Amino acid sequence: MTTGPRQGDPHRPDPRHSDPRQGGPRPGLPRRIRLRRAVAGLRPRLLAAFVAVAALSALATAALTYRAATDSTLELTQDTTLDELRRRVDTLAPALPFPPTGSELDRLAGQLSGTGGFRDWRVLAAHGTDHSQWTQPVTVPPALEATVRAGRAAFQRFSADGHPWLAAGVPVTDAAAPHAPSGLTVYALLPLDREQSASNALLAAAAGAGAFAAVLAAGLALLAARQVLRPVRALGDAARDLAQGRLDTRLTVTGHDELAQLSKTFNHTARTLQGTIEELRAVESQGRRFAADVSHELRTPLAAMLAVTDILDEDAEHLPADTATALRMISNETTRLTRLVNDLIEISRLDAGAAPLHTETVDAATAVRETLDLRGWSDRVEPDLPADLSVRLDPRRFDVIVANLVGNALRHGRPPVRVALRGAHDQLVLTVTDRGPGIPPAELPHLFDRFYKADKARKRSEGSGLGLAIAQENARLHGGLIDAANAPDGGAVFTLVLPRDPGPEDQ
Repeated sequence: MTTGPRQGDPHRPDPRHSDPRQGGPRPGLPRRIRLRRAVAGLRPRLLAAFVAVAALSALATAALTYRAATDSTLELTQDTTLDELRRRVDTLAPALPFPPTGSELDRLAGQLSGTGGFRDWRVLAAHGTDHSQWTQPVTVPPALEATVRAGRAAFQRFSADGHPWLAAGVPVTDAAAPHAPSGLTVYALLPLDREQSASNALLAAAAGAGAFAAVLAAGLALLAARQVLRPVRALGDAARDLAQGRLDTRLTVTGHDELAQLSKTFNHTARTLQGTIEELRAVESQGRRFAADVSHELRTPLAAMLAVTDILDEDAEHLPADTATALRMISNETTRLTRLVNDLIEISRLDAGAAPLHTETVDAATAVRETLDLRGWSDRVEPDLPADLSVRLDPRRFDVIVANLVGNALRHGRPPVRVALRGAHDQLVLTVTDRGPGIPPAELPHLFDRFYKADKARKRSEGSGLGLAIAQENARLHGGLIDAANAPDGGAVFTLVLPRDPGPEDQ
C-alpha cells in the first residue's frame, strides 16, 4: 500500500482565527522535532528491534552451536583416548614382569608414547615411587593421579603453559593376581591445541554469521520501515494539514491492507468534516447576514422612534402619571433597542472584516480620561494614569474598549472602580478593577461570548450581552487581547494588553 500526495488546494479559513502559516506552504519541522523523530521515531525503534532480535538470535545460536560442538569434540577425544589407552595397555601389560623395574617402565612408556599411537601423546608409567623418565613441561594432575591409584580409569582436562591438555589414566592389573591392585598406573597426556583451534574457527564462523544476520536484519528493517512508515508519515502530514484548516486534504490509496483501510477511513472522515464545517459556515453566514439586514432595516424606524420619544420625554411631566410612566418605558426600551441594533451592526462589520483600523499616535492617559469624561464617569472611577504613555491605536475603537470595560465594572461591580495604565516593554496594559463579588469561575471562559450574561437572574438589563464581545474583537484588531480574572482580595479584574505600535497608520 502506498499513500500518494494530497489532492486539492488549501482551503482558506476564517481570517480572524487563521494561523499565519495557513494558506501557504507548510513550513519545515523545527529542528528539535526532527531530532526527536530521528532518535525516538518509529524508524529507529523498528531498526533497533530488528537488529536486536537478529543479533540476539545469532548470538544464542552461535553460543549453543559452539558449546554443543566443543562438548561433542572433547567428549569424543576423551572417550577415544581412554579406550585407545586401555586397548594398548591390555596388549602390552601381560608381557610385563611384576614388579617392573625402572628400565621396564621406560620401555613400556616408550612403546605407548609417540606418534605411532593415538595422535601425538606422551605416556608416563608409574609403579609405587618409581616411574618412567618424563621430560614434558607438564605433569599429571594430582587429582587424576589419586583417582587412578584408587583403581579407577579417569581423564581430566587442564591448562598448562597457555595450552589446553587432556590427561587420561588407567590402572594396570597383574595377570597372576587379577583381583589385587598391582600398583602399576599408566597416564597419557594429549595436547588439545587442534581441538581448541577447531572451536575457535567455529566461534569465528558463528560470529561472522551473526554479524551478517545483523546487517541483513538492518537492511530488512530499513525496507520495512520505508514501506510502512511512508504512508504513516503521509497520514500524519495530512492530519496536520487538516488541523490547520485545509479541509480538502485527501490521501491517494492503493492496496487492500490495514494501512489502506486507515487511509480510506481518514478520507471519509475528512469529507464528512469538510461537509459539516461548510454547512456550519453557510448557516453562520446566513445568520450574520440576517442579523445585519434586520439591524440595517430597523435602524431607520428606530431613529424616528427615538426622535419622537425624545420630544415626548420633554412633555412627560405635563401628562397624566400613567401616560408618563408608559412613555418613559417606551423611551427606555427604544433606547435599549437602538443600542442593541448598533451593537449588531458593529458585530456584523467585524465578522465581515469590514471594520477598518485607523491608527494614530495618542497619549493613552488622555484617551482614557476623554472616555470617562464623555460618559460622566470621572467622579465614579479612581484613575491611575501616568503621563507620557504614547501608543499608536484607533482612538474610536479604543474608546469602545474602555467604555465597555468600565461600564461593565460600574454596572455589575461595586465601588471603587479603579482604572490603571502601565507601559511594559512594547505593550500597553490597561486594568479595570472593581470591588464586587467577582465572577464565578464557571463563567470566566464565557464572558466574551456573544449574548452571554453571567448573571442568569437578570432576565432583562440595559446590556445587550455584546459589549465584552465587541471590546474583545476591537482588541484583536489592534493585535491585543482582553483577559478576565478575579482579584485575590475580591472583585473582578479585566486586563487589556495592546502593542504600543500595531502597524501602519491606516490598516
